[in-house]
Amino acid sequence: MDALGHPTRRAIFEQLRSGARSVGEIAAELPVSRPAVSQHLRVLKEAGLVTERRNGTRRLYRLNPDGLDELRRYVEDYWTDALAAFKAEAERERRSA
Repeated sequence: MDALGHPTRRAIFEQLRSGARSVGEIAAELPVSRPAVSQHLRVLKEAGLVTERRNGTRRLYRLNPDGLDELRRYVEDYWTDALAAFKAEAERERRSA
């Protein structure tokens, strides 16, 4: 979750939803330099959200399905807990009314 806390990393993440892209392709859509994009990609890669593969002299980055599954499970667990707490509170209020 921390990796997606920065707006530039979220923008990169969103770009990669449509498929694999190079650093240059990503940077062309953002108001930051290619080296900055590379640094943000490194953070996303370390978080397990992005993978890279070489294609000749270029590196192509794409979303990591395994990392996305982990993120999805985290969010689902969060909502399950939040909804359970909401239900418990609603039932407590109903009993006290």
